[in-house]
Amino acid sequence: MNNPMRLTFSGHETFQCRHLWLKKGYDYVKKGKSFSADDAVIELGVGKNMVTSIRFWLRAFGLLDMGDQLTEFAQKMFEDDGWDPFLEDEASLWLLHYNLVKKNYATLYNGVFNELRKEKLEFTKDHFLNYIKYKYSYLSDFRHTQNTIESDFGVFTKMYVGDPESKDKEDIITGIMTELGLVRSISKGIYSIESSERKEIPNSVILYAIVDSQDYGVSINFRTLLSDVNSPGSIFAINESGLYAKIESIAQDYSDLIVFKDDAGVRELQFKDAKPNPFKILNDYYDHED
Repeated sequence: MNNPMRLTFSGHETFQCRHLWLKKGYDYVKKGKSFSADDAVIELGVGKNMVTSIRFWLRAFGLLDMGDQLTEFAQKMFEDDGWDPFLEDEASLWLLHYNLVKKNYATLYNGVFNELRKEKLEFTKDHFLNYIKYKYSYLSDFRHTQNTIESDFGVFTKMYVGDPESKDKEDIITGIMTELGLVRSISKGIYSIESSERKEIPNSVILYAIVDSQDYGVSINFRTLLSDVNSPGSIFAINESGLYAKIESIAQDYSDLIVFKDDAGVRELQFKDAKPNPFKILNDYYDHED
């Protein structure tokens, strides 16, 4: 996991991630090309600043490591015969959202979903600025300007809500994460991320998030899964009844692997053996999709 004190509020060049950028960037790196190459603009068919932005988003979504090498997750998702290279299944967007928050390469997303939304049922750009100042301004190497942080918040809202005032048709129609419905625009400049049951999230995505986390052993308290930092409840904004139903359903779907106990007020998910390989969970999910 990235050092939580490494703060990043820039690098996207003020561009939200576009729908085809991840596949385009994946194919570009797969060919052995460098984002600093002179012909990157021509190869990717975008402007110079967008080249930088594509690289940023590949890292932020956990598809590219700091050495610009493709991750195993990237290869499994975006190969031409991979799980879902063109992101046609909404489950793929939930997985990318999970990576974006959990990897903490882009600081805003981890902070908003783990903390800010719980402190403020409705929040604004100013709330976010105050949150960042309170949380990080004590650091001696904090050099981020207010304009940079404000710009980052604008990119976040474009990606999760859209931007009806933009002159760019793609921004007006949708951001890559808008169809998840996680972030709601209450009124101009006011946003909300309300915990709900999230019945639309496949069980396999929730289970992947559980087995992928190195913070969890073979026995996990339900409250931990609901409210800890980077827990499924926090990242996916799932409420208590919704997560309880998910865990019960997962225990039924994977009865050979998992037991969910609710005895005398102690609610605990237990793996019968070692935790399974997280990628096996997703292999099974995408193989069984209609």
